[in-house]
Amino acid sequence: MVFRLLEAFRGLFEGTKYEHRRSNLGDYVASFLFEDLFAIGRSAKLVERIEAGRSVVNTANVTVGRHARRGDGTFGDAVPGVASIVVPDCRVHRGRIASIDIGAETKILAKAMIKQIDRVINDLTKQVAHFRRSNPRAICVALVGVNHARQYLSFEGHREFPTDGRKYKHPVQEAAEAEDRLVRRALPEFDEFILLRFRAANTPPYPFEWVSETETRVEYAAALARICREYEARF
Repeated sequence: MVFRLLEAFRGLFEGTKYEHRRSNLGDYVASFLFEDLFAIGRSAKLVERIEAGRSVVNTANVTVGRHARRGDGTFGDAVPGVASIVVPDCRVHRGRIASIDIGAETKILAKAMIKQIDRVINDLTKQVAHFRRSNPRAICVALVGVNHARQYLSFEGHREFPTDGRKYKHPVQEAAEAEDRLVRRALPEFDEFILLRFRAANTPPYPFEWVSETETRVEYAAALARICREYEARF
């Protein structure tokens, strides 16, 4: 089975330069979570509501009439009378939602992980609170990519910053500690915390690989099954 979220994540790096300051990348990846939930067919309620157009992916990532910080991907009851958008090659329509049933937040740690880890954890935990402010029953999902590459090249405008293993640590030197902090401090706040371990150097020809493709697919598939079970129970 092809999992569209994993393919979308791969596409951020493989064969192309990854630009970490593009703010819409998290939204793009998270939107495919709902396609995969539909595709596995483990929740009759979710499938029926998507097919009927009653539940949609939120185009603005905010709920109508309720103030909450935006997440990267939100899914819930469509606002009645408001037309939804059909996206080519996607089964889940886009539109405005009245409440959040499933909220996803995406973070990608490609380089300088320990330097930014406190901010990342703070963003993740705060986002859970915002999801549950919209709906206390919301299923909260974290999608966190952690790079394990032996070297990495980042960009700031026209300037390049290669890792050197000393001042600028290689991703593989920081990955284990970053994951440990994420698991201890952020994971307990979420219903599902999906770690995506990968290797990408961000240098031509821009190769990409999973640390373990089999393990990544199995862990992601298991998380999808659990999310569907929770959806059946909560909604």
